[in-house]
Parts: sequence; structure tokens; C-alpha cells
Amino acid sequence: MLGLATQIDHPCLPGEQLCEWTMQATGNEDLAEMADVLIGRPLTIAMLVLLALVARWVLHRLVDRVVRRAEAGMVPDRFTRAAVTTSARLGRSAENSPRDLAANTRRAQRSRTMGSLLKSIINGVLLAVTFTMVLSELDVDITPIIASAGILGLALGFGAQTLVKDFLSGIFMIVEDQYGVGDVVDLGEASGTVEAVSLRVTRVRDINGTVWYVRNGEILRVGNMSQNWARAVLDLTVAYDSDLLRVREVLTEVTHAMWQDEDFRDRVIEEPESPGVEAMTVDGVTVRVSLKTAPMEQWAVARELRERIKARFDQEGIVMPHTRYVTWTPEKAPVPAATDS
Repeated sequence: MLGLATQIDHPCLPGEQLCEWTMQATGNEDLAEMADVLIGRPLTIAMLVLLALVARWVLHRLVDRVVRRAEAGMVPDRFTRAAVTTSARLGRSAENSPRDLAANTRRAQRSRTMGSLLKSIINGVLLAVTFTMVLSELDVDITPIIASAGILGLALGFGAQTLVKDFLSGIFMIVEDQYGVGDVVDLGEASGTVEAVSLRVTRVRDINGTVWYVRNGEILRVGNMSQNWARAVLDLTVAYDSDLLRVREVLTEVTHAMWQDEDFRDRVIEEPESPGVEAMTVDGVTVRVSLKTAPMEQWAVARELRERIKARFDQEGIVMPHTRYVTWTPEKAPVPAATDS
């Protein structure tokens, strides 16, 4: 009973070191309580806030370092290396080309987006932990808060599964660089140019100008037509009586002239290929020609190449099969001359 009475009369609670030190030094209970309230708790709260700020500064510096390394490119892309090697072998300058600048800008944007996302997560976690510890220091019972957070998290997990799925899919899409703003993609139901990418939805504008909002969690496959490099493939049908050897020679000359054209130096990135006969149908013989191009340049290159091939075929007399319509008009019967009755 004596020990219990001594514990009840003692003004300092377990862990209040400043209160106990003041009580031992002065023997004044009121002064000991005031010292703990006016100095001990504010000092503890200040230390918690300072510790949170230091942790935030350290983690942000770490994120900035990772972002800088990601912007510089930690692992060079094998396609980029192959294009640079080929261009150097053929006497072309690959430095400061438009596609290299576009790739560097894209990588920097993706890295900064991920850095901003990581910093936001760090800030939220540190704020929640520090706020809870400050409430605990102020003798606020944080058990209901922790329980409520657990229940809220469980409710969100069951009630917002679609939202969580969209967010997780968005994070992985950004990390894996599946596509970015300005890319031409095929997302299944929607295809076109990507205008905006967020953690929940992707905004795509198709060729007709229609804007599509696609939830990231609903994207099952992504076809990116503007990443790293592209290829312009033309299948040309010629008549069966055409000289295929001459046809291939003409195609080779036209494609190499385009390859050496200064206007297409940064668009066609590798020497053109003419594999030969691709198919034989009732319409004629199909011959294929292909050119490796910079991203999003395959359509312009293909249009220009068709014009050049058509002009050259007309010059060489190479016939491309086409449907012909013959109009037949029957001769009109002679009208009998009028006679007097």
C-alpha cells in the first residue's frame, strides 16, 4: 500500500526524464510538471519534426540521385546502339540527331515523373508517421487512429479494387516505359496519339480527332508504333509478264536514292532492303521493299517512296495490275424516214 501511495503521489509518469530530473533537483512537484509540459513535450515534438525533416531531405536527395542516373541512361538501348553503329559505319553522324534528342527528352520526362511520384509517397508516409507520434506525445490515444487506418485500408482494398488496379498498372507502365506522351499506340479499342498519361487514365486522340480516355487497369496490350525505331514496308504488285529481276533492280535504285537523299538523312536510319517476291496471287506478283526509319517517320517515308516508285515504274514501263472497265454501247437501230400517208 505504501508503494502504491508513493507511485500515485509521484507527479512524473514513466519515461518523463525531464520531470524526474527536475523533481530530484528541486523537490517541487508543480515545477516538475511545468518543466515537462513547457520544455519536455515541446522539445520532444521538435525533435520528432526535425527527425522527419532530416529523413525527408535524405530520401529526397536519394530520389534525385536516382532520377539523375535514370536521365543519363544507366543501360543503353540495344536498338539505339545498333543504329549509332550502323550510322557511323556508313559515314553518318548520329550525334545530336532529332531521334536522339527525342529519346533523351522522353527518358528525362519519365524519370522526373517517377521522381515526383516517389517524393509524394515519401512526404505522405513521413507526414502520417510524424503526426501519429506527435499525437502520442500529447497523450492522445492513437489506438483508434491505427485501428481506423487499418479498417479504412481494408475497406479501400475491397471497395476500390478497380482504382487500385488502375494505379498499379499506371505505375508499372511509367516504370517500364511502355509508352509516353506523343507516342502512336494501339490499345485495343482505342488507337492514336497519346496526349496525356496519368496513374489512372491514359488520354489518346485518334486520327479522326476523337479523344479516348482509357483506364490503365483495362489495358491488356500495348502496340507502340513510335518507340526506338520503325519500319516502312511496301508490298507492290506487278504483272506476271514483268521482268522480276529488273523490277528488283529498279526498287533497289529507288530506295538507295532515297537513302542517300539529304532530306531523308535523319529519317531513314539503315540501308533499305528488298527481300524479293512476297506472294503470287491471281492479281499478280507481290514484291516487298522495306526501310528502317526513325520513330513516327515510317508513314511519311512510305508516302514519298510510293510516289517515287510510281514515277519510276511509269518511266521503265513496268505495269502494275489494275481493274479495267470496258463500256459497251449497242448501236442504235436506224430510224425509218417519214412517208406521206
